[in-house]
Amino acid sequence: MAAKLLKCGIHRVWMNPDKVEDLEDAITRADIRTAIRSGTIAKLPVKGISSARKHYITAQKAKGRRRGHGTRQGAARARMPKKDAWIRTIRPLRQRLRELKEQGKVDKSTYRILYMQAKGGMFKNKAHLEQQIRAAGHLKEAKK
Repeated sequence: MAAKLLKCGIHRVWMNPDKVEDLEDAITRADIRTAIRSGTIAKLPVKGISSARKHYITAQKAKGRRRGHGTRQGAARARMPKKDAWIRTIRPLRQRLRELKEQGKVDKSTYRILYMQAKGGMFKNKAHLEQQIRAAGHLKEAKK
């Protein structure tokens, strides 16, 4: 009855253990209401779910942990599609080639050749691109 009056579940109803004798006589709703007003019966607070573990795991993932074989679900190409991997490779290469062309370190024809080679997948990253340009002797001093 107290749970209904307090609008909560029976497990959230608290009864003062020192005043149990008074509660034994309470049989009507009015008696229960009186006990609630006097503080003999009270509603316990809602128990929450701790987020501590969630916060800890999120912090670990931010550091790059928890990415081992046991955690992975899905193939490598499902986790990082082929196209996304290609985009991550080609954009910095094209950006660097554009910079070199604008600085005057690479002329238009060489730029076009290197651009097409990048498109063909010849360079795996920017460092590789720079190395190949230097090895071929395409890099010249910027015009001032």
